[in-house]
Amino acid sequence: MKALRAAIVIALVAAESALPQDTRYHAKGQLIPAPDCFSIHFAWQSGEQSDPGDAWTRCNSDAHAAWLADISHWRGERKIRIGYNGARYDNPALQWTQSSFMQPQMMAQDRFFYDPVAGRYTVDIYLDDLQRRYGGIDSVLIWPTYPNMGIDNRNQHDMIRSMPGGVPGLRAMIADFHRRGVRVLFPMMMWDQGTRDPGMPWPKAIAELMKEIGADGINGDTQDGVPLAFSLAADETGHPLAFEPEGGPSDEALAWNVMTWGQYGGQFDFVPGVDKYRWLEPRHMVNISDRWNRRKIDDLQYAFFNGEGWESWENIWGIWNGITARDAQATRIVATLERGLAPYLTSIGWEPFYPMRRYGVFASRWPRPGSTAWTIVNRNEYDVDGPQIAIPHVDGIRYFDLFHARELHPRREAAGDVLSFAIEAHGFGAVLAVGGDAPPEIAGLMATMVRMKPAPLARLNGEWRILRQEIVGVKPTLPSAPTPPGMIKIPARHFDFRVAGIEIEGSDDIGVDVQYPWEDSPRRFHDHPMDIAAFYIDKYPVTNAEFKKFLDAAAYHPRDDQNFLRDWQNGTYPQGWANKPVTWVSQEDARAYAKWAGKRLPREWEWQYAAEGTDGRAYPWGNEWKPSAVPFPDQSRTMRGPDDVDAHPAGASPFGVMDMVGNVWQWTEEFVDEHTRAAILRGGSYYQPQGSIWYFPQAYRNHQHGKLLLMAPGYDRSAALGFRCVVDAE
Repeated sequence: MKALRAAIVIALVAAESALPQDTRYHAKGQLIPAPDCFSIHFAWQSGEQSDPGDAWTRCNSDAHAAWLADISHWRGERKIRIGYNGARYDNPALQWTQSSFMQPQMMAQDRFFYDPVAGRYTVDIYLDDLQRRYGGIDSVLIWPTYPNMGIDNRNQHDMIRSMPGGVPGLRAMIADFHRRGVRVLFPMMMWDQGTRDPGMPWPKAIAELMKEIGADGINGDTQDGVPLAFSLAADETGHPLAFEPEGGPSDEALAWNVMTWGQYGGQFDFVPGVDKYRWLEPRHMVNISDRWNRRKIDDLQYAFFNGEGWESWENIWGIWNGITARDAQATRIVATLERGLAPYLTSIGWEPFYPMRRYGVFASRWPRPGSTAWTIVNRNEYDVDGPQIAIPHVDGIRYFDLFHARELHPRREAAGDVLSFAIEAHGFGAVLAVGGDAPPEIAGLMATMVRMKPAPLARLNGEWRILRQEIVGVKPTLPSAPTPPGMIKIPARHFDFRVAGIEIEGSDDIGVDVQYPWEDSPRRFHDHPMDIAAFYIDKYPVTNAEFKKFLDAAAYHPRDDQNFLRDWQNGTYPQGWANKPVTWVSQEDARAYAKWAGKRLPREWEWQYAAEGTDGRAYPWGNEWKPSAVPFPDQSRTMRGPDDVDAHPAGASPFGVMDMVGNVWQWTEEFVDEHTRAAILRGGSYYQPQGSIWYFPQAYRNHQHGKLLLMAPGYDRSAALGFRCVVDAE
């Protein structure tokens, strides 16, 4: 026992010795805490105060100097421990990252980015909207993968190549962004190990694709640091890439991960923290990501205090979380001031928490040769006006209030030059000290602020609003009295339509899933009694043989034929596939077939009624899962193809409708809002990629549906997605 205790003591001592021993301010997550003197100590709290009668003691210059010396010493020690080399930040091909303050994560399906009717990218429309609403962006993270990825075996690179126009279209689209001064990133999913094997190491595959399309960087989804191998692979192609992990990298990886997300959720204290990566390397760009929060002022104030950026993520997997008018104004302010001060905000001489005169007002000092800037935030819920900051006097120095675009005239005191100006509640300020006239770039910044004329934030609407959706109308068919061949009549009935979306993220937040005509907002869970008129539904999904008849008779060929009937060769389906459901058809292709046949696609509640019958059963055949009623799951990376539509008679619904679940997904409704189109898919498929929870989930139960984000026919088509039709009854 004594030996065991001794071993434990030795282990604890060794663990403690591995930590830096010379700081009182260990980072909490990604944030280094502020000096202790900023904390309010109330009567009921323990702890010593310099004066028992004070609840708060102003952080004076001595307290600030001691705190700054502490974290500066930690920084020096830490760089020695990790063998830090900042050479990558000197690479001219990557220096754009150091002023990439505004970076939205943009869904590739956003309707401002791509017009499916015109069949073209609309980069200028997308950028003009952001310029108007919050002052434009510096880079964009285009997201074409999750949540659609995994509906078939296309891997993340295939999903990018499936975007409209393929590689040539992508190159032209990225060139449009570059023409507007915006850099382009794509995501990388290390968890994507269940879809098609890329046939080469991931670092090489990613580097070569990004070079081929001309992209500038990669966001490492779910990654706490992107390994060095990826940067080296990009360098070997002659096309260096900026790597931006979602999570905080190890301190050592700071040398090659030149960007990082800052996910501070839950850590937005009244007193801002100092981002440890930004502190270790001020040239490292952190973009704060806080996707679900509907109030962004904390993100923006923390960014401005740290001289870092913001991930303006409004379209979250097709769920719209748009910023308010008030936050848009704050974004315009931060974006304008940070771009104008960009050369200052990489200063190794950065001093967070420069002493200020008012409680709740915090500043960072950013020195350069011959001039110094301060970025200032007011965390109070009230305006603060009057003396704000004292700066040691130097003859010939002039001061400029960059927010109000005017020169400041200091009052001389023993403490130095005291500057007075106003900062609104939850507002921003910036000051420049310079010998002589303001430099041309600063004069230009102030001219921009004059043109902007920022209205007080309190006057602007801070109410968050939901983005309403509409269901796309379906034109009825000519009614039929006799049952059409190959169809089954479903009688009219009062039906309780209960269904839920299977989205992986979003919980039960308003905006998740879709909004039916009887609802006032999108939501995940739907329950609505309705009267369904009689209709006929195809007994089986449309087969390859049936679709071939349509092609031959109608001479149909889609304008966007990327991935169209991808499994076919020389104008026909593979041998033995005549009775398998046709796949690699878009919703537009399915509608064209249905129109030719005098039919239409089913409304979702019609599909569900035909599957569920009158007793609310969980599956078409009953309430228990029956493996014999569906194809055997394919969990490989290649996809064997679906089963014949009549291969599983045990899967019949109460009305005798076949192959509704587990073979191929089936097209039903389309929903649209200002930014996103999405289709409701029913039935699930035989394909189940393994290795990650993030793949497109299955919806085998009658009361579940899948939501597929729509972009363009070539992108939307899938090896696991087919359709069946309905006809209205008299």
